[in-house]
Amino acid sequence: MTISIVGIGLIGGSLAITLKENGFAHRIIGVDTSQENLEKAIRRRLIDESMRLEAALEASDIVMLSTPVDAMKELLPWLLDRVDQQIIMDVGSTKEQLLKLVARHPKRGRFVATHPMAGTEYSGPEAAIPNLFDDKCTVLVDTEMCDTDALEKIENLYRSIPMRIVTLDSKSHDIHTAYVSHISHISSFALALTVLAKEKDEDRIFELASGGFSSTVRLAKSSPDMWAPIFRQNRDNVLDVLDEHINQLARFRSLLIKKDFEQFYELMKEANQIKKIIK
Repeated sequence: MTISIVGIGLIGGSLAITLKENGFAHRIIGVDTSQENLEKAIRRRLIDESMRLEAALEASDIVMLSTPVDAMKELLPWLLDRVDQQIIMDVGSTKEQLLKLVARHPKRGRFVATHPMAGTEYSGPEAAIPNLFDDKCTVLVDTEMCDTDALEKIENLYRSIPMRIVTLDSKSHDIHTAYVSHISHISSFALALTVLAKEKDEDRIFELASGGFSSTVRLAKSSPDMWAPIFRQNRDNVLDVLDEHINQLARFRSLLIKKDFEQFYELMKEANQIKKIIK
């Protein structure tokens, strides 16, 4: 099995490590606009060789899109125009706009939309790590539009890691990822800006930052090149959940102003119910 990975960063690179180690892929081809990234990926043995996109498509059984989601909107139609029996897949965090774009393409069935739900705050080929996806969840989206053999092959790819597979339609996927992923990143970016605005002494931030602060602000280190396109494509859903988040912050603010710490306590107890969902 030869797999080409377009965009050799954290996600693509980590999948490359796993799929080579578990034997699912015997050859990994890297495609990237950055020659530096390709050289790093070869040095780290994430990929066996690099190629231009058209040559990689011809040489591959599977082409994986692991670029920022805006770039996928250009790459996917281009690939489907040229695909024969190869399978195209993506690992992007938004789906609705991308799938609408190719909904009527005659080769639509060769594309399997996926979203492996794992990652870190780091980016680039140097951030790729083994076992990142082990026993995590991956979402397969609008699977009824996929050719049977293409869908089966990608399901086998994820089961080889192994990952749990969930299926969603594209609209539901983008709504739910706004709630459980995208709002977390915006909140972390905002918290980092808040602290940087109020605390001018960087040494004090370093000295006093506890595990709680570090874990809460960790996502603020994520790449803007990756996340700005996600927020652009999922704008409406992110705005919906962001409005609710602002409402909840306003409730806490109001109770602090009123010195109503009994109700403040009750809100925190209510928030503790998340323990029933996330262990």
